[in-house]
Amino acid sequence: MKTTKVFSILISLSLIITACTGGGSGETATQESTIKTHGQAGVMDKDSKKNILQIAATSDAHTTLAAACTAAELLDVLANAGPLTVFAPTNAAFEKLPAGTVEDLLKPENKETLATIIKFHAAPGNYKVGKGLKDGVQLYMATGHYLDVEVKEDGTYVNGSKIIASIDATNGVVHVIEDVFLPPAEE
Repeated sequence: MKTTKVFSILISLSLIITACTGGGSGETATQESTIKTHGQAGVMDKDSKKNILQIAATSDAHTTLAAACTAAELLDVLANAGPLTVFAPTNAAFEKLPAGTVEDLLKPENKETLATIIKFHAAPGNYKVGKGLKDGVQLYMATGHYLDVEVKEDGTYVNGSKIIASIDATNGVVHVIEDVFLPPAEE
């Protein structure tokens, strides 16, 4: 039974990762049908501007994040009306974590921990560089923690990670970052 669960998860993750890398038209259809299987995340409108979930799910640089959001069952949150600001770690950011960390977090028994880590990358509200993200601001995150914003000559940093790109979404904004934020240990 454990082997079947692991195999099912690996197949699901493979389909999501393949779809996110922009394979062929058949692979995109697989991604869309996977997303359509439930709730707000299943609403598709190819003519409108993308929401946060659609931006993450179609980015070659965010396949690990898309897989993590799926495993943590947070797809509807990223598709809902918002506004929401998401700091989206790249695949390279996840690769900086100790070996085996991502694989371990994607296990069903670690779903709650994974969801907490993902929520630590989301702030209720629409915070843009130069507007809401100003030097010295402490940004309230969905986990109840605060992250520091610092503006330097070479850009804006949140929690010490540089924002390397920003993408407006229908339900907020996605800021691409170079690191994975890990929430402080609960005391």
